[in-house]
Amino acid sequence: MTKLALSRLKTGVALAAIAAQLAAAPANAFCGFYVAQANSKLSNKSSKVVIARSGQQTAITMASDYEGEPKEFAVVVPVPSFIRKDQISAVDPKMIDHLDAYTAPRLVEYFDEDPCAPVVMAKTMAATAMPSPVPQLEMSSIYRGVRVEAQYDVAEYDVSILSADDSGGLIGWLTDNGYKIPAGAEPVIGSYIKQKMHFFVAKVNLERMKQIGNGYLQPLQVRYETAKFMLPLRLGTVNANGPQDLIVYALTPHGRVEATNYRTIKVPSDVEVPLFIKDDFARFYKATFDHAVAKQNMSGVFVEYAWDMAWCDPCAAEPMSKVELKTLGADWSNTGGNEGAPSFNGANAFVTRLHVRYDAKTFPEDLNFIETGDRENFQGRYILQHPATASGTCKAGNEYRASLPARFKKEADNLVDLTGWPETEIASRMAATGQGASGVQR
Repeated sequence: MTKLALSRLKTGVALAAIAAQLAAAPANAFCGFYVAQANSKLSNKSSKVVIARSGQQTAITMASDYEGEPKEFAVVVPVPSFIRKDQISAVDPKMIDHLDAYTAPRLVEYFDEDPCAPVVMAKTMAATAMPSPVPQLEMSSIYRGVRVEAQYDVAEYDVSILSADDSGGLIGWLTDNGYKIPAGAEPVIGSYIKQKMHFFVAKVNLERMKQIGNGYLQPLQVRYETAKFMLPLRLGTVNANGPQDLIVYALTPHGRVEATNYRTIKVPSDVEVPLFIKDDFARFYKATFDHAVAKQNMSGVFVEYAWDMAWCDPCAAEPMSKVELKTLGADWSNTGGNEGAPSFNGANAFVTRLHVRYDAKTFPEDLNFIETGDRENFQGRYILQHPATASGTCKAGNEYRASLPARFKKEADNLVDLTGWPETEIASRMAATGQGASGVQR
């Protein structure tokens, strides 16, 4: 952006938030693995995980989609300790959708003023202001070496808490109860057993789901206390059809979350791109992320957003309310104020959005995290800069128009660097929106 353009900005913000599960994205994964009735085909499609953590108090909310129509569905997730029924709940998926929209990469839009127009005092733009607040049994049995420590009914799920002495015992229990286990699961399960972890098995009860009447699976939340700030990733590779994507939304009181055993990298941001991206933002961001992953040989954890819940600029959605934050496990944020209102004064709820693409080879270890004290704001943000459309012939106007071809060339170069798209395709699409070599805006 030229200094002249910077000094003559007429600002308007257009947001294009990207859903975590882009339609063209690769098959997504989960922190556990799915098991289904024998002879049923079942594979992971998408996954979002919210981790709220303060001290050693941890709440993990897991939202996943799946393919196929098994009569029953179950997920197996390693957990660090025995889980009581009051530590398990089902969460409204709209809360995770809200958090996803709030943290998604976004597109912002600016308009140059006519360089030949008289200089006037700029009015404060409402679009850049902070948004206004909106009101708002325990049983124990032994079965083939597996201990069924508890069984619960939670919403539409039948939940079992298991422990085992060896992986063969656990696989035997699942298999003998009518479930087909993915090949290759035994050594991974064995490593968790050596760590003295328990296994959280949640099976969908279709009859109870019908009675509840939601028509969809609710995300499951598990709360526990643990010294380990981690996410079990390896089981998600067992029934994978190739590289998988996972979005992690980390809610913490003090600052940004990053991985300790893999490189944490911010996605490219604050880059000016051609105007045609406005109508192709989903494809653009998918290509940008694909390109970034390829540059890192699929071995990085990417930060797409890091900001507290007190404010945002620009906002892709309203900040989360205190009720939503508390429901997702951020209990420390729920202090004072209107329970139903966004926590603009509760800046101690910091959210980090991490995007991981992984497979068993590039991510051989589970994800381990650390909460840093870094509260610097970051968002995946891409900029459209509209040229002025007036036809003034003043000296400043002539200089401005003469500068446009170089600016357009820079935007094209940026797009090549971000996406790897062919220069000829970019040039053709830019010309169609008036950003051709002549620099004349249509």
